[in-house]
Amino acid sequence: MLKYDFDTIADRTIDNARKWDKNIVNSKFPGISEDFIPLWIADMDFKAAPEIRNALENMSENGAYGYTYSTDKWYQSVIDWQEKKHGNKVQKEWITLGYGTVPNMHCLVQTLTQPDDSIIMNTPVYGPFAYAAEHNDRKVITVPLIIKDDNYYLDFEKLEQKMKTKKPKIMMFCSPHNPSGRIWSYDELLKIAQLCLDNNVVMVSDEVHSEHIMEGKFVSALQLPEKYLQNLVMFTSPNKAFNLGGLKLSYSIIPNKNLREALRKQYQRNSVTSPNVPGQIAMITAYNDCGEWLVQCESYIKENLELFEARLKRDFPEWKMMKMESSYLPWVDVSESGFDMHTIAKNMALNAGVVIGIGDDYVANADDFLRFNLGTSKAIIKESMDRMAKEWARMKLTK
Repeated sequence: MLKYDFDTIADRTIDNARKWDKNIVNSKFPGISEDFIPLWIADMDFKAAPEIRNALENMSENGAYGYTYSTDKWYQSVIDWQEKKHGNKVQKEWITLGYGTVPNMHCLVQTLTQPDDSIIMNTPVYGPFAYAAEHNDRKVITVPLIIKDDNYYLDFEKLEQKMKTKKPKIMMFCSPHNPSGRIWSYDELLKIAQLCLDNNVVMVSDEVHSEHIMEGKFVSALQLPEKYLQNLVMFTSPNKAFNLGGLKLSYSIIPNKNLREALRKQYQRNSVTSPNVPGQIAMITAYNDCGEWLVQCESYIKENLELFEARLKRDFPEWKMMKMESSYLPWVDVSESGFDMHTIAKNMALNAGVVIGIGDDYVANADDFLRFNLGTSKAIIKESMDRMAKEWARMKLTK
């Protein structure tokens, strides 16, 4: 069996990676050092699987990059992957091409709601959930998650109350949860689905982060009984699993014909009509040929997580990491550290040269949180923790 190399990262200047761009980082933290380490934007530094690189090289050498279409091979790769990876039995007609999960959300909001309608979501949550509403003049209803034992729990009572009084049209639901990586149980999904059904709210499940599992087992909303599937829109892509975000290809799975056709009409209005050539080739290859690469990538990230947790306990005892069951992005509570998240992030960037994410990007209820990215080499994680530990010790002494 081939052993893949995750210690050697890609040269991120070649793909113009935002997370590594000096001008972009300097606009956030003016004066940052040249040797900064970016642990913020959620893409990985690993080279894509060699099978994907070979497929794209073959496409490039062929020299033709014209108009294409969603091929039967592409549809079958999605059907096979969903069943093999998640146990989902998906029919071809349920699948619709998209140009990215965030554009898909915007199109769905345009399809199912009118200006001044409301969209409900649990917070903290992925920021573009709110952007999809606000950019289209819709209202955002937030229901804070409950924190208990360094984990998040759904507040079903408040959800029901707000659904009944505010009457939202859509619930944007992140499964697994972004930013914390919490995997929702089947029973939790069932309760959410029932609340949506009872209150005429379409359930939208974003399952993009479902393929790097650190602990437990992911349950897709597509596992729910048929009556709930008829009220479900599921968005996903291979972009987080295989680091293909820049290829701008994703898809929805919608069992309900009326919902599906309504979204497709909106895609036509926005001229979302056909895939890009490299995106389709990369997705087919990822789903058909790169399962073992994903297994080894997940194992490597687990080792990075163990390293990160050990260093957090030793050098940052005031910080508390939320239980991370999926993804590669630890979510850390600094509310008991004596410093606010902005001060910590600024000091880590300017004095330690480590760029980390902050809670401002997650709609609401994230004022005391930092987010880190473990999708990089162990050497970079070790160097980052060394730098931050030194800066954290200095900060505590000078407080």
